[in-house]
Amino acid sequence: MLNKITVVGAGNVGATVAQRLAEQELARTVVMVDVVEGLPQGKALDQWQSGPIEGFDTRVVGANDYGVAAGSELVVVTAGIARKPGMSRDDLARTNAGIVKQVAQQLKQHCSQAIVVVVSNPLDVMCWVTKQVTGFPRERVIGMAGVLDTARFRAFLADAVRVSVEDIDAMVLGGHGDTMVPLISHTTVSGIPVAQLLDRATLDQIVQRTRDGGAEIVGLLKTGSAFYAPSAAVVQMVEAIVRDKHRLLPCAAWVEGEYGLSGMYVGVPCKLARGGLEQIVEIELAADERAALRKSAEQVNESMAAVKI
Repeated sequence: MLNKITVVGAGNVGATVAQRLAEQELARTVVMVDVVEGLPQGKALDQWQSGPIEGFDTRVVGANDYGVAAGSELVVVTAGIARKPGMSRDDLARTNAGIVKQVAQQLKQHCSQAIVVVVSNPLDVMCWVTKQVTGFPRERVIGMAGVLDTARFRAFLADAVRVSVEDIDAMVLGGHGDTMVPLISHTTVSGIPVAQLLDRATLDQIVQRTRDGGAEIVGLLKTGSAFYAPSAAVVQMVEAIVRDKHRLLPCAAWVEGEYGLSGMYVGVPCKLARGGLEQIVEIELAADERAALRKSAEQVNESMAAVKI
């Protein structure tokens, strides 16, 4: 258990993350920070009062400034606007970069030793903005994307094979967007290669639905985006760090030559422990998967070029 975890942003994702963190007692105090007066305070009070029912003693508090967040060992950044129907990720990048830059400046001042888990979209670019502005090492700025994309992939596969989601072992790499790379060559069902259970056409449909997973939900909600699964993915990462579990999870990390890529954030297999990113694990990829990963990285670079810090 940490002493303090801060969640920046008290919208659907941030508030749900705070609730899950409190319920799992991953910190003695969970702080929600948001610019909207009364919003984080009201949600935090409501969440804290669920403690006697849910059985947790974590104190949840809300604030409109970062003073209460000072000294946080871990920070989850969810600030920014949600993607709207018809909005490109580059459009979103330009809007959210300014918001995340302001957040990162506050973190540098008040939480200089924190591990930062970025959730704001477009994820890979917002991780880069956070790292550049804070000056934190790559071990302490990690992005949540692959865990969520993999969860969607596993859910769709389990439905198609008609087995429990617990039996699906899979991983999605690459940028968090239309060019993400679900690794069919490394996907198994209780150890059985998934290609032995589903034909290629079905697998291709599932891969495409995984890539469109966020947009599908945005299209249905009309005025919002996903938050239940994203918050669960964040907390899985946070738990791995807080409990020093050395878990191998697909996360957005700053690559320095791994997979032949450098100078960007992209989804890769990451070992997470108490210090944050402990190691990027390089695995053997099929030729088409390696090519797809390069293509995904190129799109991340294009999105980075569209943003001025």
